[in-house]
Amino acid sequence: MDKVAIVILNWNGRKMLERYLPTVIEHSRQEAAIYVADNGSTDDSLSLLETFSPDVKTILLDRNYGFAEGYNQALRQVDADYFVLLNSDVETTPHWLTPLMAYMEEHADVAACQPKLLAVHDKGRFEYAGAAGGFIDRYGYPFCRGRIFDVVEQDEGQYDTPVEILWATGACLMIRSEDYWAAGGLDGRFFAHNEEIDLCWRLRLLGRRVACVPASEVYHVGGGTLPKANPMKTFYNFRNNLTMLYKNLPADELPKVMVLRWFLDYLAAWQTLILNRNWKDFLAIYRARRAFRRWLPQFREDRQQIQASRVAARDDDGRSPLFLLYQYYIKGKKRYSQFFP
Repeated sequence: MDKVAIVILNWNGRKMLERYLPTVIEHSRQEAAIYVADNGSTDDSLSLLETFSPDVKTILLDRNYGFAEGYNQALRQVDADYFVLLNSDVETTPHWLTPLMAYMEEHADVAACQPKLLAVHDKGRFEYAGAAGGFIDRYGYPFCRGRIFDVVEQDEGQYDTPVEILWATGACLMIRSEDYWAAGGLDGRFFAHNEEIDLCWRLRLLGRRVACVPASEVYHVGGGTLPKANPMKTFYNFRNNLTMLYKNLPADELPKVMVLRWFLDYLAAWQTLILNRNWKDFLAIYRARRAFRRWLPQFREDRQQIQASRVAARDDDGRSPLFLLYQYYIKGKKRYSQFFP
């Protein structure tokens, strides 16, 4: 059994692997086994991976399972105490694993953690996908230390302390293998987007903790699979976010949150159309709401199981009491430090 296994899920990502996998090998091979799980690629990724042998082990999946189920399929073939789910577009730094491993070893109640995530193309700025640790407000809107909606801060050391968070970024997520499987792994039905938030929230409900360890830094390109402007990204984000809320919210909050989200989601759709003239995102939000309604019955058993096994108190599941839209658009607060000085 390996102590730490870094697993990179690849789908037609030769260019990213060629550029960033050498940094992972250089900075990690002394501390971890390195795997690339190929998600049914149709480019020449596999021929490239042969050049990295024996430093990199290859797992071949028979088709593209998406991010969530792709990782479930791959991790079943990996035997390690700790998994590190690492995107192919991440540039690592010297000794990046050491603070993460030390923190996990010292904090037995912590199931998962992430490093500080900075942007490859502006290394003094946080990266959108996880920055210095993630949270959600009471209505399910994600935000980070260092990123509120589209406002991404410069890294000036303001978030350099380790902190407990609700969710750790799927771009670089260290997790105990026993916790991964105890929580049921990533929800493969999500395909991509919000799947790591859902997993971390389930861990919190089981009484486990999630943390950001900023002493470790990596750099992330972001948008490598689906660019931000892609309407499929909008579709997955809205559908999966609603599904995550349905699965994990306590019974007394679920109805009122879902009613308000119905109003806010359609408001977002019309705002996108009227202000941005974006028909594709407008339709994507409508499609996401419809898809959520259609597949909701298949998650009822999941919700029952999650709530029945819930250990965390209602006010200790990691969510913020904020109403982020109000704070951002009405009160003009666009930095994490304005909410929590």
